[in-house]
Amino acid sequence: MIASTLLGVDPPRLPALALVRSGELFGLSEGATRTALSRMAANGEVVADDGHYSLSGALLERHARQQAARTAPDREADWDGTWIAAVVTEDRRRASDRAAFRAAATRAHLAEIREGLWMRPDHRRRGGPDGHPVLDAQATWLREIRPDDPDALVREFALDSWADRTRSLLETMERWQPALDRREVGALGETFVVDADVLRHLVADPDLPTALLPSDWPGPSIREAFAAFDRAFKATWREWYQSFQTS
Repeated sequence: MIASTLLGVDPPRLPALALVRSGELFGLSEGATRTALSRMAANGEVVADDGHYSLSGALLERHARQQAARTAPDREADWDGTWIAAVVTEDRRRASDRAAFRAAATRAHLAEIREGLWMRPDHRRRGGPDGHPVLDAQATWLREIRPDDPDALVREFALDSWADRTRSLLETMERWQPALDRREVGALGETFVVDADVLRHLVADPDLPTALLPSDWPGPSIREAFAAFDRAFKATWREWYQSFQTS
């Protein structure tokens, strides 16, 4: 709950009292929330400063990814039809190394074509030697690949699964939007979860060029709907939180 609350605001910094009040939406006592904050601080997940808590470490990096995912990717950026590949060249990898590689490859929007081979269209110049130290340490990068059957590679990005989940989230946001527009405090608990779910889902956008996407791709629709949903959620939350300060 604490991580999701901070991940949802920019910058990711809130007063301790705001986090305590947010915990109350889920039945958490003040003591339980403050204990969790202390543990997160000890683990390097948050930093305490002047009565406020800010994200740090991996959670801060995750926040940056989520903020970037709110904006539609520039899918047309100078793509010439070529792909990039990360080919695993390390023979002896610990389980932790393999897990770290998989996580980093997923964050870089690479798809596993077969064991040890991860690829994606090279339309955003996001793969490669700069910015992916975990991948660089275990793999060799290949560029300017022109696959004979790009459609077969696209199937590995599970577009149908992402689109189906997108449409489900769109329906959920549409159902809750009127309550948030009316600033109904009773909707905060449920819509808190929805807001966090959508942010996580946007980060998982396959991020492919438009030429490789189906014509009914719902990516733009969910970003437009989420912008309105998130504004209404935050406005409702602010009014609810301010009521504690003035009471």
